[in-house]
Amino acid sequence: MPKTPETTVTPDIVITSFGYLHDAPPADQDLVLDLRRHFRDPHVNPALRYMTARDEEVREAVRNTAGIPELVTATVAAVQAFRSGPSADRHQVKVASGCAGGRHRAGSVALELAAALTALGLTVNVVHRDIDHAVVDR
Repeated sequence: MPKTPETTVTPDIVITSFGYLHDAPPADQDLVLDLRRHFRDPHVNPALRYMTARDEEVREAVRNTAGIPELVTATVAAVQAFRSGPSADRHQVKVASGCAGGRHRAGSVALELAAALTALGLTVNVVHRDIDHAVVDR
């Protein structure tokens, strides 16, 4: 049977979560969210420390952190502003979400952003650069 060519869709938005303790933010981003200083770190909770943003308990803890819903809403508005520019049809919008280790806040915010942008009909690709690194001992 002949193989059918796969159709690939270039996403409108690429969101990369990362940890500053592992490496610098990804290059060539339109927006970089630094979550380290302003938002509570689930890492301090021993029950969440070894979990990641793939776990609902972590996402819920981040989602319920004061300021996170407002940040997600503001970032969605910023992405929409980037997409309204005259060359928006030719360029993806790239957003990086960073925290200390890249396992909790950054990944959770990336997933929240992806859900909100997908609900608006945009295609979104999420890359978790550092989520599988070992927990940083700090």
